[in-house]
Amino acid sequence: MRLFDILFAAVGLILLFPLFVFIVIILKFSAEKEVFFVQQRVGRFGENFGVIKFVTMLKNSPNIGSGSITSKNDPRILPFGKILRKTKINELPQLVNVLKGEMSIIGPRPHVQRDLQSVPKDILQEILQSRPGLSGIASIIFRDEEKILQRYEDPRPVYDELIAPYKAELELWYKSHNSLKLYFVLIYLTIYCIITGNQKNVFKIFPSLPKPNKKLKVLLNFHVNE
Repeated sequence: MRLFDILFAAVGLILLFPLFVFIVIILKFSAEKEVFFVQQRVGRFGENFGVIKFVTMLKNSPNIGSGSITSKNDPRILPFGKILRKTKINELPQLVNVLKGEMSIIGPRPHVQRDLQSVPKDILQEILQSRPGLSGIASIIFRDEEKILQRYEDPRPVYDELIAPYKAELELWYKSHNSLKLYFVLIYLTIYCIITGNQKNVFKIFPSLPKPNKKLKVLLNFHVNE
């Protein structure tokens, strides 16, 4: 799959170059005048690396408000940043991380260290055996995570107690089912979800996925086959 990672990342960067130039110009003339945001995330084998994104939030945002957790109407998000986040375009510079071998197109989403504290160490060690991904099964299911978290004045307990443990279950599922076929299916589903905003069919496609508990099922707001 590494060969496909390199191929897709290289082609993607070439095709997206005009779009990137347009975004860079807009961000340079924005209030923050910053283009890229590099954040330390936990990568494969627990090694930290810098995830590259287009700037979408105020400077020093990780140290303001809810920290590493972002809700849909977070006041730290810049006006143009809302568009970039909604379309996931802000994540596309991570194609550079893919080329460097720090990430894959598909894999467990890399997190900051704080967001992994509620994941049991033995499970986390299993997950960290895989190269982190630009997208993945948990990213697809939690495409509307910011919308979920905006309902809470303090989203941290919801993330730590409900979302993070279930994401870990999903990433373990990915590790045990990892294959070239799954790689391509998840790429397709990622594109489909971005275009349509609909991830409701993922449990029908993968009936062996771990099911969310009742509380989380309500938060996700779509039917999961029993």
